[in-house]
This record gives sequence, C-alpha cells and structure tokens, in this order.
Amino acid sequence: MMSQAHLDVPGGRLAYDDTGGDGPLVVCVPGVGDVRALYRFLSPELVAAGHRVVTMDLRGHGDSSTDWPAYSPDAVGGDIVALLRHLDAGPAVVVGESLAAGSAIWAAAEAPDLVAAIVLCGPATRDVPLGRVASLGVKLVTRFPAFWGGFYQSLYKSRKPDDFRAYRRALMANLSEPGRMAAVRGFVQASKAECERRIGAVHCPSLVVMGTADPDFKDASAEARWLSGQLGGELRLVPDAGHYPQAECPDEVVPVIVDFVSRVRRA
Repeated sequence: MMSQAHLDVPGGRLAYDDTGGDGPLVVCVPGVGDVRALYRFLSPELVAAGHRVVTMDLRGHGDSSTDWPAYSPDAVGGDIVALLRHLDAGPAVVVGESLAAGSAIWAAAEAPDLVAAIVLCGPATRDVPLGRVASLGVKLVTRFPAFWGGFYQSLYKSRKPDDFRAYRRALMANLSEPGRMAAVRGFVQASKAECERRIGAVHCPSLVVMGTADPDFKDASAEARWLSGQLGGELRLVPDAGHYPQAECPDEVVPVIVDFVSRVRRA
C-alpha cells in the first residue's frame, strides 16, 4: 500500500511516496520537469520482487514545496541523502533520471554507507555547451508550461505509454502552479560540475540505461559508454528509445532494472 509523506529539509519540503514493508529499499528520483509518477511502471515490479520503493519529487516539482533557495543536481543529491537518513532503512539502491542521475552519483560519493548501488536512466551528468539557437530554445521551453509540454512530448522517440495523454495533461497542470516553472528554469540553468567531479569517487555497483535516440545528446550511445566506463558499471542501450527508456519501453527496460537491483541485493 503506497502512502504519501513529506520531509522537511533546509529550504523547503520534499514529497515522496512509500510502498512500505521491510524489503530492501529502492529510492527513485525523476528528472527536471517531471514528477515521481514517472516510475509508475517500474515501482510495482520492484515491489513484486520484494523491495520497498520510495519515489520522491524534486524541489519545486510535484507535491514538493516551491521557492527553494537553490536548484541544482548536487542540492538534490543532498536531498537524497537526507531522505535516506530519514528513512533509516539501510543502504538503498538509488534510481536517478536525467539530471537526477548526477544527483544519485553525488549521493553515492558523499554517503557511500547509505547507497548500495545506482541506476542511471537517460543520465545527464556533465555540462554540454549549447549553441545560440539551442540556448534560445531552452529559454523558451522553460518559460511556459505549454512549451515545456511540447518539448516533453518530443523526448519520447519510439513510442509513448498508453496513458501518456492523461499523464502529460496532469504534468502540465502541475507545472502551471505558481513557482513550478521557476524551479524547472533553475535546474536547467544549473551546472552539473559538482556531480561530474564525484564520478570517480563512486565505488558501488552501477547500471546506465540510455535510449540510443535520446535527443538530449549529440551521440547518446557514446555518452552512455563514457559514463558506464567511468563508473566501471553495467550498460544497457535501448535501441531507438528517447530520454525516458523506463517509461517508453517498460517491457524491455523494467526487467533489466529489477534484475540488476535483485542481483545487487543478493551479492
């Protein structure tokens, strides 16, 4: 039975769902401009495999509070560590999407006793210079929910989930609330340097999952191979998938993640 809860940390309040139980803990963190329901396909399968699953909203997103003093991937890494300490359920596997993949890396480096392994989906873990046209595009899509909605839709490349229309509608309603798009802009403009610097300090098992058609990267496969090589971990490339492989291709990706988490826990 999933229950919603909140955690007060310096600067605001984080919202999260907790399936409960005494199984090994898995904490799932969505990317910018998305909410914890991104893991609606993965979470039930992890629970069925015997895990306790906690899905959290980023600062300024979903049911978390707005008007935080800072929006950055390393700040989210601190939020993950605070949540793990609050839950006090032993080391967790942390699943991070996009920018939150860098946050998972930060948490694993800063609190190795709390992080048993990391799963990085569509990981955006280092700064990439943008041209003038791309920079203008980023400014536009982070200004208005409707523009973000169009951009968000474009990140699914091979197919969209059956519930995508309703999910996107609810997401746009959330982002239309006061302060939400300011959080999106803050995260998009933030540097990932602090998380990238910690990649070499991560020594736990890792899995990188990347869609080969992820439009966030000039060469998504090369980016995934670079990151998995730096971490010395496992890699799963998902042919023709975009930025959200676990939601775009759940039949293929969810079993891979569940298998990885289960193997880590048995080791």
